[in-house]
Amino acid sequence: MTIRTLVLAFAIATAATIAPQVRADPYLADFAYPYPVERFEFPSQGEDVWMSYMDIAPKAPNGRTIVLLHGKNFCGATWEDVIKPLTAAGYRVIAPDQIGFCRSAKPRGYQMSLHQLATNTHALLAHLGVAKPIIMGHSMGGMLAMRFALMYPNDTGALVLANPIGLEDWKAKGVPLATVDELYAGELKTDAATIRAYQRKVYYHGHWRPEYDRWVDMLASMYQGEGGKTVAWAQARASDMILSQPVIYEINQIKVPTLLLIGERDITAVGRNRASPEDAKKLGNYPVLAREAAKRIPGASLVTFPNLGHSPQVEAPDEFNTTLLKSLDTLLGPVATPSKQ
Repeated sequence: MTIRTLVLAFAIATAATIAPQVRADPYLADFAYPYPVERFEFPSQGEDVWMSYMDIAPKAPNGRTIVLLHGKNFCGATWEDVIKPLTAAGYRVIAPDQIGFCRSAKPRGYQMSLHQLATNTHALLAHLGVAKPIIMGHSMGGMLAMRFALMYPNDTGALVLANPIGLEDWKAKGVPLATVDELYAGELKTDAATIRAYQRKVYYHGHWRPEYDRWVDMLASMYQGEGGKTVAWAQARASDMILSQPVIYEINQIKVPTLLLIGERDITAVGRNRASPEDAKKLGNYPVLAREAAKRIPGASLVTFPNLGHSPQVEAPDEFNTTLLKSLDTLLGPVATPSKQ
């Protein structure tokens, strides 16, 4: 073997070590979650299913638990930069992957509904012995968090919504519904390039940073190979759930302390590409939607990030986390300084 060959082999091996590619797998088998992942196994809709979740205990508990609910294009792992400061402040953090997503079960015939996902999450928390946690949801997870708070007001300590979708009824505003088959056909076209292009435009207001690529690769890996059809089918049914089960009409019935954290440069509107150009321009106006929602939710508090988009916790984690912790103290009252005793 020549010196040149040895150098080339070393370079390839080094590159693979520095930036390993996530293997195609519908359950993210080799994607590194930031904390140990456990399984909650239970029967649902006539099948044995499981929810994968992270349960991170703080070194110095403050007596509060916060449950982090991911969005459609996210996983529990995407909360990585939020979990660390929360646990440092004394919060126990639970971050599940919902049925149909990421490391959790993806049964083909599962009826996807926000009601069902909220029921599953409630069962997980009962299994873990968690009482009255703070329920925090981002994107689709915000829709789910609102549904959870509406279903289980006595079991919800507070509600935190980080750029939730569903602050408007897209169908009522001109987005045609699509069949699951049509949505599935669209999902089958998903790859890293389409994910990156969509997120750059919609989530990050035209900007991109290399650290976002990790989350693109995470999503794209699930769509690759034969198992990608399982993921595409689950995601198509999730889109149908989002479009056909609006929560916005019920938010005035939320009875728990509520905080909205909104990146105002967000323009997310599911199905905008199917709406007329005139209707599409009216969708996803988060500065307006957030203020309207805050007025309708009794006693809600609103904090905005004028220069951030759909994922403020990913785009500016330090700013977001500082605001989150301060806002939680304002919402619920300050907790005692965490102690190791």
